[in-house]
Amino acid sequence: MKKTFRNLVFVFICMIGLYLIWSSVGKETPLNSTYQLDAIESFGDSTNQKNVLGVQAFMTPTDYASEENFKNKLSFYLSEAQKKGYLIPQKTIVVFPEYIGTFLVVAHEKTSLYEAKNLEEGLQTMVLSNVGQFTKTILDAPKEVKDKVKYAVFAMKAQEMAKIYQKTFAELAQKFQTTIVAGSILLPNPVVENGILKTGKGLLYNTSVVFEANGKLNKNLIKKAFPTADELSFVCPAKPEAIPVFETSVGKMGVLVCADAWFAESYKVLKQKGIDFIITPSYSNGFGNWNKKWTGYSGAETPADAIESIGKITLGEAWVKHAMAERARKEAGVKRGMNVFLQGNLWDLGADGSTIVLDDSAKTTPYISKAALINLWL
Repeated sequence: MKKTFRNLVFVFICMIGLYLIWSSVGKETPLNSTYQLDAIESFGDSTNQKNVLGVQAFMTPTDYASEENFKNKLSFYLSEAQKKGYLIPQKTIVVFPEYIGTFLVVAHEKTSLYEAKNLEEGLQTMVLSNVGQFTKTILDAPKEVKDKVKYAVFAMKAQEMAKIYQKTFAELAQKFQTTIVAGSILLPNPVVENGILKTGKGLLYNTSVVFEANGKLNKNLIKKAFPTADELSFVCPAKPEAIPVFETSVGKMGVLVCADAWFAESYKVLKQKGIDFIITPSYSNGFGNWNKKWTGYSGAETPADAIESIGKITLGEAWVKHAMAERARKEAGVKRGMNVFLQGNLWDLGADGSTIVLDDSAKTTPYISKAALINLWL
């Protein structure tokens, strides 16, 4: 019995030793990002010199390997916009796509994660590298969470994610003197305290943050009210009535995170509060879905006014007809808006969609799977 026990202890110690050696190798990630800009297009009348600039960013895993890579990639897009005269100090609203900050979950991990063929393989590497913190987080996961593995992956890296996210966008907003709607990021119970984006314990929220032109965070966070079917197992829905409105130098702004733009409840809130234009950061995963037949709402029942479109129009056409572009006009009386989608080679997730501009009428740009800057004069 004693010999068996000693053997088990020996095996256990060897396993710990191997793990410590494995987890210490390849932690440094001196990977470089690549930069591309495929298209620049502008809409509207520039007379008033007030505008919204959509950054349809094309991101890769390497862009999230470090804080430096992330900041340099986003700064590249804004520098190109500045050269074209689309960043006007104090008079430009910049909008980045949904989830632009969420993939910071892989920051400062093993090089093999960024080179993985699929996200599942990459996340397995990350979990093994952070097995202690992952185990603690998954055990502390709220009982309401169905997919505790996905929850733990994001919750355990939340503080680091929030720090990089805030530092990057605060510096960019201040450098270019523009208000930035910083796409979105997944964080547990985020709040702004004393100008700092802080994470708490508990449920994850898909959250968008507005950074003022002086680099400070607006205290009002936009939390997604209608998570998609893919999100519902680990992301908590916020209340639609909590959707804030922002007083900006170019008018009153409403921000709807992706799927929130499909629901009448969102526009009812914005109309009551009064807005001049709507911003919608989005991410549509998959390959080629934009031009495939629309299958209906994700995560909620398709409303009566949209049922007749199922199977008859494409997903892209549905985004125009049943989301921000048409609902903003019909349900909130708004004639200006922009819907920006994330692009990139993010493991096997896919990234679809193309920027939609509301300028009296809706216009869909053709730049799917491309990096683009889309300007709208207000």
